[in-house]
Amino acid sequence: MVSEKPIVIFSKSECCISHTIKSLFYDFGVNPMIYELDEMARGQEIEQALSRLGCNQTVPAVFIGGAFVGGANEIMSLHLNRSLKPMLKRAGALWV
Repeated sequence: MVSEKPIVIFSKSECCISHTIKSLFYDFGVNPMIYELDEMARGQEIEQALSRLGCNQTVPAVFIGGAFVGGANEIMSLHLNRSLKPMLKRAGALWV
């Protein structure tokens, strides 16, 4: 699932933190693959797998270039220290 696009986000449709992270990527002009776990038949199973990967809070869970980067805290930290945009470029998700 995480290799389908350069950016993959596991989210829940009613989660405001997930919404914020998705909006950040949209603001960059990135079109991530988003899986809304609360709308998927196997969503709970996927959420358990994310938990085993080390996601303290399982959503949002962001994968960039097929690698697990983290949740909202990690993404915001990368954004604030100006590391997120270069990561997106390296993953082929951003061409600017």
